[in-house]
Amino acid sequence: MAISLILHRVADYDAWRKVYDSVADMQKEGGVTQASVHRMADDPDNVLVIHQFDSVETAKAFFARAELKDAMQRGGVQGEPRIEFFE
Repeated sequence: MAISLILHRVADYDAWRKVYDSVADMQKEGGVTQASVHRMADDPDNVLVIHQFDSVETAKAFFARAELKDAMQRGGVQGEPRIEFFE
């Protein structure tokens, strides 16, 4: 099992969440087996997303997808997200 942690700032959490929820099929196709979303207590537009995968290789392939980068842009992700992988 592998876990990815994605930390990023969004312009508007509610708008970002709509886009995030709309790509559930892409996540499933990309190998996401479980997911959770968390907001920083003192900064609700600072978001932590945790995804589980079968392997780090599958996780890295998912984050390399052009469709995912497009969804992040549509969702209002600001700057470059921090993405970490754990086994």
